[in-house]
Amino acid sequence: MKRIHWKILLSIVLVGSSVLLHLLHYAIFRDSHHIFIYLLGDLAFLPVSVLLVTLVIEHLIHKQEKNSMFKKLNMVIGAFFSEAGTELLKLLWKFDKNPEYMEEHLVFNKDWKQKEYYELKKKFNSHKPGLDICKGDIEHLKKFLGEKREFLLRLLENPNLLEHETFTNLLWGMFHLTEELCARPDFKRLPEADCEHLENDMKRAYSLLIAEWIVYMRHLYNSYPYLFSLAVRTNPFDIKASVVIKSK
Repeated sequence: MKRIHWKILLSIVLVGSSVLLHLLHYAIFRDSHHIFIYLLGDLAFLPVSVLLVTLVIEHLIHKQEKNSMFKKLNMVIGAFFSEAGTELLKLLWKFDKNPEYMEEHLVFNKDWKQKEYYELKKKFNSHKPGLDICKGDIEHLKKFLGEKREFLLRLLENPNLLEHETFTNLLWGMFHLTEELCARPDFKRLPEADCEHLENDMKRAYSLLIAEWIVYMRHLYNSYPYLFSLAVRTNPFDIKASVVIKSK
């Protein structure tokens, strides 16, 4: 015989307790009229009680759980940028046909507010970067991504990331680029069509990476000023950036 689920057992105990208390009330006072008046009143309030529990209390609990989950997700995203993301931005920027545009718009100002981050995210959602596979060090990019393959796979195994579609898409884009690069022994005599294919894979990963990085920087600005300070001092698009804090 299967063990009775604790919820079923609790329900039986609570319903039984209610019946016993009503029987006790009747045994003492012999007043069934009074019992049924209050029973009907309680039943009349039951729909309102269900409404409050379902729509209000459950909503507050769900909101609290969602906030807790996103804090954990942001920790995972922070680990990604610390371990690989920031360096990948720097490496992919070397292939950018218009690096000046990125430097002009992606050097953050410490006085920015929510509006500036929102406008920047909107700008880069529609921005289509042009990459040239011959411009940067493709062998170094391949080596770096190959070294981070296991790290990317471990992130993809995190079930909480299912709630963060954009970051999941970024990881898949990065993992696909890794597979494409590592599948080629060298890049010296690739046909033009294959070069275009790799450039498109790099563009996809680069665009997703930039968009997620902007959101992450906004999160640091709002929640962790000390981490934001380090992120600004290691900004991959700022050629003047230095992790060393200079005296004013």
